[in-house]
Amino acid sequence: MKACLTIGLTLAALCAVSRLAEARPPTVMNSPGYDARLQESRKALGATTTPAPDTQPVTTPRKSKKKHTH
Repeated sequence: MKACLTIGLTLAALCAVSRLAEARPPTVMNSPGYDARLQESRKALGATTTPAPDTQPVTTPRKSKKKHTH
């Protein structure tokens, strides 16, 4: 019973700490201009196509025979 209480309190403390980690500092602000440029650059990266790599058939390694020493 005591172990369950300890585990429960530990989980509650971890959840509380993780919520604090999500908080933003007051210097972080939404910038419409920056967001627009960021979305444009992401679209530009998504629009570029890279040639597909040459795919070779996958071969499984062959099993070698074990040498028996007598």
